[in-house]
Amino acid sequence: MKTKNLLIPILLTIAFAMNMGAQPTETETPEAKAERMQWFKDAKLGIFVHWGIYAVDGIDESWSFFNGYISYPDYMKQLNGFTAKNYDPTYWADLFKESGARYAVLTSKHHDGVALWDTKLSDLNVVEKTPAARDLVTPFAKAMRKKGLKVGMYYSLLDWSHPDYPNFLRKEKRYSDDPERWERFVKFNFGQLEELSKRIKPDLYWFDGDWEQSAEQWKSRELRNALIGWNSDVILNSRLQGYGDYATPEQGLPVTKPQSNYWELCMTMNDSWGFQHNDHNYKTPNQIIRIFVDCISMGGNLLLDVGPKADGTIPHEQVNILKELGRWTNKHQEAIYGTIAGIPHGHFYGPTALSKDKTMLYLFVDNKPNGPLVIKGLKNKVNRIWVVGNGTKLASNVMGKQYWSAVPGLLYIDVPEKVLDEQVTVIAVLLDGPVDLYREEGQAIESN
Repeated sequence: MKTKNLLIPILLTIAFAMNMGAQPTETETPEAKAERMQWFKDAKLGIFVHWGIYAVDGIDESWSFFNGYISYPDYMKQLNGFTAKNYDPTYWADLFKESGARYAVLTSKHHDGVALWDTKLSDLNVVEKTPAARDLVTPFAKAMRKKGLKVGMYYSLLDWSHPDYPNFLRKEKRYSDDPERWERFVKFNFGQLEELSKRIKPDLYWFDGDWEQSAEQWKSRELRNALIGWNSDVILNSRLQGYGDYATPEQGLPVTKPQSNYWELCMTMNDSWGFQHNDHNYKTPNQIIRIFVDCISMGGNLLLDVGPKADGTIPHEQVNILKELGRWTNKHQEAIYGTIAGIPHGHFYGPTALSKDKTMLYLFVDNKPNGPLVIKGLKNKVNRIWVVGNGTKLASNVMGKQYWSAVPGLLYIDVPEKVLDEQVTVIAVLLDGPVDLYREEGQAIESN
């Protein structure tokens, strides 16, 4: 046993004593939360980075041994092949910035327990156990911030490798009832998160794995207080058993707007979170942009995943997707960043977004229109209509408006084929005031 391991119980006890005694935070007002969450609400696009030893053999991250697809010892042999020899966080930051992302989230530790930094609370980290032999987290954070991106850290609350964590494999547990061992594990979690909080000062924590224990067992309330104590502006995702700030639907695009005012769809480019040699089932840039547009239209964000190889290079398929995404976001940024959810479905056949003052309506057109676009139930006068990123002014006319009826006519907008974007076209509609929609059933032609 290494000398460092002899100090772990002492360090854990000190860390836990410092944090668990924190007083509950005062109830945050809606105004204060809105201010803290504003950058996240405006950001719209983030990049998720799943990087770990699972990239060596290109297998499922952590789940491959937990589900028995590979033995635990064989999974851990990948430690020997994790070199990170071509890891260039500056290039990553340049690429993510080019894509239009405003924040990036790195898997600092997945369910396998392998930390990407030189944690003092365990020797299961890439510094001590892999040829990479260095902290990979700090350079990531520095590079992202240098490019103006907010920094997020993914952290798995569960740790299937830790000797004091009860669950090991799907069909094998270490123990079922041992309060002393569980308390040691909770202290360990607090300790590692204190290391990240004080070293990296993440703008956001992306927790995972909370489903295996209750909020009381995780000490979620105390953990939230501790994290806010280390960084009062930190944002926490929902996977903290009710103590997070925003919802995190995964892979499946919501059909209707999530109830949470703050939410983010996390989604892979292909079918895998980390790098897998045999997974070539990539979504096209068009598919990804259309999903992104749907998120924008419902007031949410997209957290799009990349899976670097074990040497730190990002597969060319993923680079190409990010670059085309960047072309589109750069062209249409006024309709993306800082916008809010659009008008209700039924008023326009497609996704929409609004400026914060609701005087600008953005229409996302993801196919070649078969005739003019139509907006229904718009009471406002339209001052001007143009193609975003192109500037071409578009002609429009109102049809079907009766002088004796309060029901608005149909607003038709002509969109020439030559102004269409190869992915998704965006049309800006400048209104004479905040959007005002007719939402009634209509009026009868005659009444008895």
